Amino acid sequence: MSRGAKITIAVIALVVVLGVISIPAMIRSVLGLRRAGVTAEQSRRTTIQAPISTPTDKRVTAQLFWASATTPGTLEASQVELPLSADPVQRAKQLIAALIAQAPTPAQATLPADAVLQQFYLLPDGTAVADFSDALGTETPSGILSEELAVDSIVRTLGAGVAQVHQLKILIHGQEAETLAGHIDLTGFFPVTPPESTDSTSAAPAQSATGSPSGATPASPAPPAPATAKP
Repeated sequence: MSRGAKITIAVIALVVVLGVISIPAMIRSVLGLRRAGVTAEQSRRTTIQAPISTPTDKRVTAQLFWASATTPGTLEASQVELPLSADPVQRAKQLIAALIAQAPTPAQATLPADAVLQQFYLLPDGTAVADFSDALGTETPSGILSEELAVDSIVRTLGAGVAQVHQLKILIHGQEAETLAGHIDLTGFFPVTPPESTDSTSAAPAQSATGSPSGATPASPAPPAPATAKP
């Protein structure tokens, strides 16, 4: 066997040995990345689905508003048994978490499944501030109707379940957003009223983009009004 052939065989053998050594390490690295991805996904889901419980929780029948299964473009009140806190801030968080996670059917959901209520504040005058994750803005379908139903479902659920809330400001990731997903104005405050002051079973369909806008009101506990559509 010539010297050149011996060198070639030696190089090939070296490559094979290095491959045998490195392949398991590569596999471990890939599996590690996959495990990290799974862990991150599990953590995200845990954050989204984590129940909120307080020492004052009491199981009650709450009224939550989702999209109607029979009348498109409207909201429908549903009676849901939930453990709710006596503290209004914690109670609001529990109601919104249920609104996100417990829609009767996927078609009736008004808020994205990935949306998370990051913070909820309540001022002495009844002004509430709900700070949602980016998913509320990025995953809510763009359109006047879908955006109005999303906002109204939050407002009406709070109106039915938290008497201390009189008006609501919605933030996205700690920041004021001009619109929810391109149409509904989020720069104002939304009046929150108990069901006795509104129709408790449905919400009127949203105005078209060319119609007269209705919606977010200035910062005052004015009479109820639907969400504002940006032109």
